[in-house]
Amino acid sequence: MEIKASDVKILREKTGAGMMDCRNALVKSEGDFAKAEKLLREEGISVAEKRIGRATNEGKIFSKIDGAKGVMLELDCETDFVARNQDFIDTGAKLVEMVFADKLREPNAAMQTLVTEIISKIKENIILKRFTVVEAGAGEILVNYIHSDKLGVIVKVRADKAEALADQRVRDFAFDVALHVAAFNPKYLDRSKIDAGFIKEQEEIFTKQAEGLNKPANVLQGIIKGKVNKYLADICLMDQGFVKDEKVKVAAAVAEISKLVGATVTVAEYLYYKVGE
Repeated sequence: MEIKASDVKILREKTGAGMMDCRNALVKSEGDFAKAEKLLREEGISVAEKRIGRATNEGKIFSKIDGAKGVMLELDCETDFVARNQDFIDTGAKLVEMVFADKLREPNAAMQTLVTEIISKIKENIILKRFTVVEAGAGEILVNYIHSDKLGVIVKVRADKAEALADQRVRDFAFDVALHVAAFNPKYLDRSKIDAGFIKEQEEIFTKQAEGLNKPANVLQGIIKGKVNKYLADICLMDQGFVKDEKVKVAAAVAEISKLVGATVTVAEYLYYKVGE
């Protein structure tokens, strides 16, 4: 039977499938739109299953904050070309909205169905790699930052006075902290968050390195302690030089903003996502 170009166009607009795929589905279904749609869905699922398992080294970070709730989500794909595809971007945004709407903490069947549909349309393996929900309590605000679509940060800042959280200087400071985390990727908020076993392991490493220095025991202990302190300062947010002025530690910058707004301001938590990590 003759398949009209207008029918192919209608089916394409409805399903998002390619022109030839739509034409072939209409031919097989003898012009029955419902059967054609079913065929396209079945073929799409088959295509998606074939692509599952292929390496996904590219992708995009999505983030949204709505009041006291924030979401960070990573959607991965095979190529950077697809990471910039509008359908891929729209899918990531829809997934974030699903997390908000359904109050999700882990992926559900509806999210996976959406991913399967975009795989069948784009014809490249796509993975919902992870997402995290961050919530702010009383006296807290959330700020996010996305860098080049490949890296995302959410920062939670706390203040002991409600009016301080409404102060633009505090919000600007929170954003600067997000910039800092994006730039320096601290492993810990402060030293209190580090496991004692990890610190002991570093002490053992630096002790081994110092064995050949031929120094008195008390001098060696001082060297080891200094190296451990330097290492911990490098990986703890509060000990790092602030991105706005690396001569000033983040802890000192927190103290300064607290003084400016007349409230105790603290960085309560942060979340760091990078594509592929």
